[in-house]
Amino acid sequence: MTAVTVLAGDAEALGVAGELAADFRKDAAERDAGRRLPRAELERLSASGLLGVTVPAEFGGADVRTETLAEIFRLLAAADASLAQIPQSHFVYVNVLRRQGTHAQQEFFFGEVLRGRRFGNAQSEAGTKHVQDIRTRLARRPDGSYVLDGVKHYSTGALFAHWIPVLARTDDDTLHVAYVPRDAPGLTVVDDWDGMGQRTTASGTVRLERVPVPADRVLPHHLTFQGPQLHGAVAQLLHAAIDAGIASGALAEAVEFVRTKSRPWFESGLETAAEDPLLIQRFGELAIRVRAAEALLREAARAVDAARDDLTDDSAAEASIAVATAKVTAAETAVEIGSALFEVAGTRSALDSLGLHRHWRDARTHTLHDPARWKVQHIGRYVLSGTRPPRHGLL
Repeated sequence: MTAVTVLAGDAEALGVAGELAADFRKDAAERDAGRRLPRAELERLSASGLLGVTVPAEFGGADVRTETLAEIFRLLAAADASLAQIPQSHFVYVNVLRRQGTHAQQEFFFGEVLRGRRFGNAQSEAGTKHVQDIRTRLARRPDGSYVLDGVKHYSTGALFAHWIPVLARTDDDTLHVAYVPRDAPGLTVVDDWDGMGQRTTASGTVRLERVPVPADRVLPHHLTFQGPQLHGAVAQLLHAAIDAGIASGALAEAVEFVRTKSRPWFESGLETAAEDPLLIQRFGELAIRVRAAEALLREAARAVDAARDDLTDDSAAEASIAVATAKVTAAETAVEIGSALFEVAGTRSALDSLGLHRHWRDARTHTLHDPARWKVQHIGRYVLSGTRPPRHGLL
């Protein structure tokens, strides 16, 4: 790998994210159209030091605020939603190490992260009863080590990873995470993702056949949910940031298209489409939606930061509800703006060669990650009766 920068703090991290996003935006439509996987771009992301910004200061990291991390994801997603999706699991499993890793595990893996190593994920499974019906097994051997067997789907980041965290059940049926090298014997990553959106995430299949795992590469993930926790809030916040980024990126493209390419409707009597009061009205409405999504994202991130400083059942619940609110709004906004782009830009914007449809496809695909209607239910219960949201990792 090339030399990796270790970033010093929030301001530097945001500056680097902005510079990378500007570069990544240039070829985003071309990558999407040809399903060209962003290997070179991910190497740049690793070398930039952004993947290490949540490593605790005691291990040499910047330990940036959650608000900063959310903004990094929003900036990247506004440029290329597929590329932004790939490191989402990386930060989730850095967070798992922060909460459940031993000091020795933290020292090793945080060192890996600061050297630019990427975590993927092998978490979800297909064909089971529901999303938390995990059937991959982590069986203990007589010498204390383990072997992994199972099949994972939607394994975003695995194809590009140095380490693949695998969610599995041990002999006592509790959930653990095994951190497995990408080139481990018995581990196969299949690039079979063919989603209509987020085409270049390579969110395909991971097959695990008697994969050996040393005992010191396994963490007890089930313990994460036995007390107040922010695991789900942080994971969902990053999804919300991706949706908010898709919305702002789509709006920016719509603005540029109408300013430079759209023709005015003949009945308006105007010289340019940008002067049309009906379009002006619609752009005002869309801008309000995007600003609201971004504001709720910032508020949710600050709630997570506040809970990190004083983690209790109440602060964790408040953070989860704030994130759920941001996620519902950002998801709705991303889909709306991705569709409205064509409404305001006109017929030419639908040309396949322009690639503007990637915003809607990315939004529609990414927002299927988990149903927003259940978040609305938990928000309603919290408001009406003070019922805290459940601790299952998706809130």
